[in-house]
Amino acid sequence: MTITYVLGNELYVNVTNRCTNRCDFCIRQNGDNVGNDSSLWLEREPTAEEIYDDIVKNELDRYRELVFCGYGEPILRLDDIVQVVAKLKQVSSISVRINTNGQADLYFGKPTAERLKGLVDTVSISLNNADAERYEKTCHSIYGKNAFPAVIAYAKECKKYVSHVVFTVVDVIPPEEIEACRRIAEDAGVDFRVRKMIR
Repeated sequence: MTITYVLGNELYVNVTNRCTNRCDFCIRQNGDNVGNDSSLWLEREPTAEEIYDDIVKNELDRYRELVFCGYGEPILRLDDIVQVVAKLKQVSSISVRINTNGQADLYFGKPTAERLKGLVDTVSISLNNADAERYEKTCHSIYGKNAFPAVIAYAKECKKYVSHVVFTVVDVIPPEEIEACRRIAEDAGVDFRVRKMIR
C-alpha cells in the first residue's frame, strides 16, 4: 500500500481514494501511479498511526515540502491529518501543504479552516473553472453547482488561518478562462498558479 511517494523534491502523502469530485482531467482517470510509487489505489485507508510512521521513515530533511495529495481528496481525512501533522511538528520543521478541492465545509457541514492553523503552511485549492456551470461540467461534484461558491468561500476562510493560500487551474482550459480564474484569485486575496496537466 503506497502512503508516501516522491515527486521532484517533495514528499507526497496518499491518505484516501475517496473524493467529492470526479474531474475530467484528474490524473487517476489515466493510470495507477505518479512519481516513484507502484500504485496509488489503496486497498484500505491507512490509520493515522500508519500515515505518521510512513512519513517519518523518510529522511524529511531531503524534501522541500510535505504534500497531502494522492488519489483522493485528502481533507476528507481532516481529523487524521490534524493528528498526524501535530505530532510531526514535534520532530520536524518540514513545510506542510494540502492540495484540496476546497469542499471541506460542504463535506463536514461546518467551517473547518481554523483547524489548519499552526499546522499547515500552504493550502492549494483547485479552482479549475471561472463559474459554477463550467465547474460542474468539468469537476462533477456531488454538491452540484453549490460546490463552486463554496470553494471560493473556503479559500477566503483559509486565508484567516494559513499563511499561504493559492488557487490553481490546470492548463487544459482556454486562456480566457485561466485569466478569469486569475481575477477570482485576486478578488479573494489569494495567490494563483497554473498547473501543467500530468498525463
